[in-house]
Amino acid sequence: MNLLTNTLSSLWQVVLVGLFFGAGLPAVFALGMRSLVAGRAGEQSRPNPLGIAGAVVCFAVVLIAIVAGILLLASDFLSSTFGIDVF
Repeated sequence: MNLLTNTLSSLWQVVLVGLFFGAGLPAVFALGMRSLVAGRAGEQSRPNPLGIAGAVVCFAVVLIAIVAGILLLASDFLSSTFGIDVF
């Protein structure tokens, strides 16, 4: 029974991370793209400053998640080669 409990405990964590990176980050990126064009009436109109700020926040979240994922994957290499402990 302990094996089943541990397996189910790990399963929800894997599903949550999979949803975040598999569907969440592309959705945040799409929200950032959508906020860039929010409030524009035509091709020559100026972008909305609030839309630009929202897009910058969305793109920053995506960029931070990507960099954190790369550093997490390379943490053993960075630690053993350069002595840098990231996480």
